[in-house]
Amino acid sequence: MSENIAPNTPPTVSCPTCGGPSLFAPSNPSRPFCSVRCKDIDLGAWAAEAFRVPAPPPQDNPFGDPRTESD
Repeated sequence: MSENIAPNTPPTVSCPTCGGPSLFAPSNPSRPFCSVRCKDIDLGAWAAEAFRVPAPPPQDNPFGDPRTESD
């Protein structure tokens, strides 16, 4: 079953920030975001370190923690 999409029509994707439609084409300088505003919101989240991979604290540190070592 084929879709009724013109062969040269760029795809529309969901904006990662707001979830709205975003044209994924070179004519959209903010792609994959729908606007400069959504792109800036995402950049601000990265700058604030809101996107982090949770990881357990290291168990073995061969160099030690300078805050807990005594002289």
